[in-house]
Amino acid sequence: MTTPVRVRFAPSPTGFPHVGNIRTAMFNWLLARHTGGRLILRIEDTDVARKVEGAVKAIMEGLSWLGMDWDEGPDVGGDYGPYYQSQRLELYRAAAEKLIEQGDAYYCYCSPERLAEVRAEQARRKQPPGYDRLCRDLTKEERARKEAEGIRPVVRFKTPLEGQTSYEDVIWGKVVVENSTLDDFVLLKSDGYPTYHLANVVDDHAMKISHVIRAEEWISSTPRHLLIYKALKLEPPLYVHHPMILGPDRAKLSKRHGAVSILDYRDMGYLPQTMFNFLSLIGWSLDDKTELMSRRELVDNFSLERIGKTGAIFNREKLDWMNGVYIRKLTADEFFDAAQPYLMEDLDAGKALISDEAYVRAVLPLVQERAKTLLEVAELTRFFFVEELTYDAGLLIGKNMDKAATVKALKAAQDKLTPFKAFDTDSLEAVLRPLAPELGLKTGQLFSVLRVAVTGQTAAPPLFATMAVLGRDRCMKRIEVALKML
Repeated sequence: MTTPVRVRFAPSPTGFPHVGNIRTAMFNWLLARHTGGRLILRIEDTDVARKVEGAVKAIMEGLSWLGMDWDEGPDVGGDYGPYYQSQRLELYRAAAEKLIEQGDAYYCYCSPERLAEVRAEQARRKQPPGYDRLCRDLTKEERARKEAEGIRPVVRFKTPLEGQTSYEDVIWGKVVVENSTLDDFVLLKSDGYPTYHLANVVDDHAMKISHVIRAEEWISSTPRHLLIYKALKLEPPLYVHHPMILGPDRAKLSKRHGAVSILDYRDMGYLPQTMFNFLSLIGWSLDDKTELMSRRELVDNFSLERIGKTGAIFNREKLDWMNGVYIRKLTADEFFDAAQPYLMEDLDAGKALISDEAYVRAVLPLVQERAKTLLEVAELTRFFFVEELTYDAGLLIGKNMDKAATVKALKAAQDKLTPFKAFDTDSLEAVLRPLAPELGLKTGQLFSVLRVAVTGQTAAPPLFATMAVLGRDRCMKRIEVALKML
C-alpha cells in the first residue's frame, strides 16, 4: 500500500456493542495505530426499524472504556463527514441513479407478499433463495404503469449472469465466486434508505478507506460489493475478513454463552486493560506462548498476517485468570480507584464504613491477591462493611473439635484479648499463636474458629491482618456473638 492507512469501525446501532463488534474495532484500531494511520468511526444507522435507543452512546462508551480513540467520527468531525449514514442519503441516491442510467441497476416493483411466495416456492423445490429477476427487463411502458399504480420501487443491482468475481483477501487468499450464484440484490429500499451493500461501498470510497477489516460472515457479500465498485469504476479497498469468536461449544458466540456486551464485562468488574489484552489475542497472536501484552506491545507488534483463519474460543476461565493477574499488577492507589465504585454499589448497609477512605484503603490490600474481578472484591470484603454477620453456627466448630472445645477456645481467646491494648498484626500473632498448644489444639484449629467468628467465613484474608483492620471493638463483639450462637 502506498496510500495512508485509513480504516473504519462502522457499527449499526441496532443493539449494544458485543465483544465480536469490539474485537473488529480493535483490529482496525491496532492497524491504524501501528501504521500511524487513521481510524474512522461511522454509524451505519440506515436500519431505522431496528434502531435501539442509546446504542450509539453505548458504542462510544465501550470504545472509550477500552482506550480506543478515533480520529474522525460523529463527535469529533473530520473532512469526510457526516459520519451518520442517515445524513448521507443523497450520496446513495445519486449512486443508485447513476447505476440505473448505466444499465447496471433497475427498479423493482415486486411486493413483499410476492417475494415471500417466490422464496416459499424455491424452498419447496429445494432451490437456493434469491430474487427471480421478474422486473429486470421491464419496458419503459411497464415501468410507467407500475408507477401509476403508486408502487414505490426498490433499486436492484443487475448482477452479471455469467463470469466470475474474484479478489485477494489478506487472510484467506484468493476468493473466487461464480456470478451465476449471486442474485440481483437490493441497493436502495423503497423508503430511500440504502442497504449495507450500497452504503458501505459509497462511504468507503468517499472516506478513502484503505482496508476493510470485518468478520468472515461478510465474505459472501464481498463479491457483490466488488461488482458495485466495478460498475461505478472505483478502486476497491483491501479486504481482511477475520474469523468469528466462538463459544466453548464452538458455535458463534451468543447470549446463551453468557454476557456478550462489552459494557457487561465492565459492570462485572473486568479491567479495561484485561479486556483489551484478552480480546486482541482471540484470533491474533504474537507467537505460540505470549499471553500478557501491554497496549504498547500490541500496537508495536500488530500485523494483519498474524490473524488466524480458524475461529477462536472465548475462554472465560482464561479471562478470569488474566483479570486476576492485572488486578495484582495495580498499585494500591489504582486498586482503590478501580474497586471503590463496586463497593459503593454493592454494599448499601456499609455506606458509613465505605465512606471512610482510610479504612477502605486498609481493607483492599487484603484481597488484592485473591480477587479475579472487581465485583468479586465487594463479596470478598463484605464482612468488613457490615455490622452483623450472618452464618451457620456449625461453621464455628473446627476440624476434629466439638462444641465444648470450640467454646473453650473462643473464651480463651477472649480472655487473652480483653486486656490487650495493641491490636496490630504482629502483636495479635504473638498473643494468639502460643494459645493453640496451651489448649491442646493445632494452630489451624484455633485460627479457623477465630476466622469464622470474626469474618463469618471459612476462607478469608490472613487472620491477624484481618483482625487488625477490623479493630479491637468489632472483633471482641463478634467473638461474643459467636459464643452466644454456640
